[in-house]
Amino acid sequence: MLGAPGVGKGTQAQRLMAAWGIPQISTGDILRELRKKPESEAGAIGSLAKQLMDAGKLVPDELVNQLVAERLLAADTERGYILDGYPRTLGQATWLDEHLGAVLTKLPVVAVSIEVGYDVLLRRITGRRTCPTCSRIYNVYSQPPIVDGVCDVDGTPLVQRPDDTEPVFEERMRTYHAVTAPVVEHYRGLGRFTEVNGDQAVEEVTHSVASAIRELRKQDL
Repeated sequence: MLGAPGVGKGTQAQRLMAAWGIPQISTGDILRELRKKPESEAGAIGSLAKQLMDAGKLVPDELVNQLVAERLLAADTERGYILDGYPRTLGQATWLDEHLGAVLTKLPVVAVSIEVGYDVLLRRITGRRTCPTCSRIYNVYSQPPIVDGVCDVDGTPLVQRPDDTEPVFEERMRTYHAVTAPVVEHYRGLGRFTEVNGDQAVEEVTHSVASAIRELRKQDL
């Protein structure tokens, strides 16, 4: 599942998980869980990744690949899975293709990108406000609170996350396009990539994504 920040990948992944009974595999979630564990429970690979993160360093592709390899061995992946945030680089994509074919003998990856215009994404991100008490999320443009700046549920003043500002969003977009473009071209070249319009109702996006996946999978039947 590919798409820029704010396109709704997480929402769509959750809906497909519920509909198809398959897990969402997010490298971000895997790494966050590792940080919570004591090193004695993280395993050799996880322990090394944890040390790097605790030191404020990036986890290299080689370690991320091994963490994904371990996750794909779990029993709940037998019927399929949704990769969210991975592969993030061309190196990861190449490794994954080889690993699935040579080691796990599973179907190759198909990639679906949810596309939303820049201005719409900007409003989604910069308009987001959160209640620090109940965690309810609003958007000043599309889903504002009844009283400006105040949670409808408990009256707590709403806050904007530090990474929901326009300068941060612009930098995230630059990074996304620079890193993801080679991944998109990789799967496009293999005939295993398509795009869907993410500027629709949530249910319509889910239908579009599911239809795209079925169409891409026809070549594997």
